[in-house]
Amino acid sequence: MYFFTLLVVKIIIKIFRFFGRGATNLPGKIALFINPKILTKLTSGFRIIMITGTNGKTTTTKIISKMLSLENIHHISNTSGANLVSGITTTFIEGHTIFGKPKTNVALLEIDEASFFKISKMISSIDCLIVTNFFRDQLDRCGELYTILQSVLDGISNISCKNLILNADDSLTSFLAKNFSGNVIYYGFSPLAYKPTSVVSNTDANFCIFCKNEYKYTNHTYNHLGGFYCDKCGYKKPNTDITCTNIDNLSPNFSNIKFKILSDEYIAKLNITGLYNVYNSLCAISLGYLFRFDVKNIIKTLENFDSVFGRMETVNFFGKQIKLILVKNPAGFNQVIDCLLKEDSIQIAFLLNDNLADGTDISWIWDVNFEHLCSKNPTTLIGGKRAYDMAIRLKYAGIKNMSIINNYNLLLETGINNIKENETFYILPTYTALLEIRSILEKKINIKEFWK
Repeated sequence: MYFFTLLVVKIIIKIFRFFGRGATNLPGKIALFINPKILTKLTSGFRIIMITGTNGKTTTTKIISKMLSLENIHHISNTSGANLVSGITTTFIEGHTIFGKPKTNVALLEIDEASFFKISKMISSIDCLIVTNFFRDQLDRCGELYTILQSVLDGISNISCKNLILNADDSLTSFLAKNFSGNVIYYGFSPLAYKPTSVVSNTDANFCIFCKNEYKYTNHTYNHLGGFYCDKCGYKKPNTDITCTNIDNLSPNFSNIKFKILSDEYIAKLNITGLYNVYNSLCAISLGYLFRFDVKNIIKTLENFDSVFGRMETVNFFGKQIKLILVKNPAGFNQVIDCLLKEDSIQIAFLLNDNLADGTDISWIWDVNFEHLCSKNPTTLIGGKRAYDMAIRLKYAGIKNMSIINNYNLLLETGINNIKENETFYILPTYTALLEIRSILEKKINIKEFWK
């Protein structure tokens, strides 16, 4: 049954790819239907690195993938972002020959936080689990924030795991080290590394997870991330092994940072922007430290890394620049807005869908700080299945110059015509809207398919 499943699914993948389809999830679904226990067999013998959390999974996975390649470590990875059980199964099937022999023994996997518990019951052991952060996200699918946290904690107890890499600035991810007997590596910001330009709004984790007392902070980065501590029970941010000590520049196109690996300080120019990408970079550095990679290779990876599918992805459209930025929850959206505010003028499109893959509950858009954009008076285009809901939210925010255009070809043409050669047209879609707009771009210009 095992070899029959491999043969059938590999043929299906070939057919899908021939017709330009991604074939990232459906082949895995078929494999699990034929042989529900196939993932357990497929993963045996692999040295597995897993990355989960709310935001930053895909970018961090891609950075680490580049880092592994620079260290000449051949590996398989679901860098397309197909991070449910079906996508993981497809990745491992592609990582085997038709005769069932693994092509390598290292697997780098991005795992959906709501699927981690299920996957933990299918895989016997992993070398390292990396957790980026926890924020409210797709409440209709993921459930309440602490429910997700508990499911990941239960998943860790299900699986043999040697190492944890955790965001020390997140009181929720730090909690995962409770009762963990393996090695833990923490990354985060020093108190003086970054000073927010506005008041930080903590909407996700105000109260101590142990005693319910309200947290205090020595410093804040964004949302609930920072130097948290509870003055009642003593729970506090753990000491960091990998530390951002200073951010010299957060421009729209790159970031200059200083960071420490233990006590040794280094400088890097990140080829990606945004405070959240500094966290993603620290996360990748932590893996490099764990695996004893050459620091020169770690820095080289960060300085030459290109943004991935829909995550500040830059597209050259007949001499003008489009940036695609996936948005899916308030914390990530607010960070994107902070990046946009560094531009002199903003041409922007919001594409809001409510399909299952996006999350059917769109009430989260009311927690996004669209009001901050008013100072830039952006030219705003709106599309997607819930375009009118987005328009109402923007109207309440005080955005004046906006138009609803549900024809994506016309939306692209309008946005491009509205910018000069040295400006950028920003498109902020939810997941299925991103696939739609990218499909149109693939037909118009030569960009990589999303699964590559």
